[in-house]
Amino acid sequence: MKYCPGDGVLLVRGRSSFLLAAPARECFILFLEDCQGEIVQSVEPDDLVVVSAPEGGPLEPALLLLRLVRDHHVPLIVLPRGHPGSRRLRHVVSVAPRVLLSCAIQRGTHPEQHLICSSEELAGISLRGMDGAVDLEHVPPDIDIEILHG
Repeated sequence: MKYCPGDGVLLVRGRSSFLLAAPARECFILFLEDCQGEIVQSVEPDDLVVVSAPEGGPLEPALLLLRLVRDHHVPLIVLPRGHPGSRRLRHVVSVAPRVLLSCAIQRGTHPEQHLICSSEELAGISLRGMDGAVDLEHVPPDIDIEILHG
C-alpha cells in the first residue's frame, strides 16, 4: 500500500502501539553516536524517518522527535546492548530507505537503521520510501493507517 503524506506524517496504529513515518524531504548528514564513536550516515530525500512507540502513549512527543531528526538533524544515540536505559525509551527512531519493524530486538541498541523495535502487533511491517511516498508491506488487517497534517 502506497501513501503520500505530502507535508504530513503517516500514522500506523495498533490497539496498544503506533509508529510514525515521513520522507526526509532533503539530503542531510545524520550522526549516530555510540560507545565506540560516531557513525556518519547520508540521508536522501526519499529515505524515511520512522518513530516507533512500542507501548503507545501520546502522539505529540513522537511527532516532536520525528521533526527534531528530520527538520533539525538531531543526532541519534545508540545504547550498548543490556543498557538499563533501554527499558525507559518510549520512542525509538530509524532513518533509512527501507525499515523493518521487529519485536525481537532491544530498544535503542541498533545502529543498523533498517531495523526498528516495535510491539508484537506491528512486527513484520516493512516501510519503504519512494518518490515522496511511503510504501507499506505486510500490514496486519486490524491496523489503522492515516495521514496527520499540521
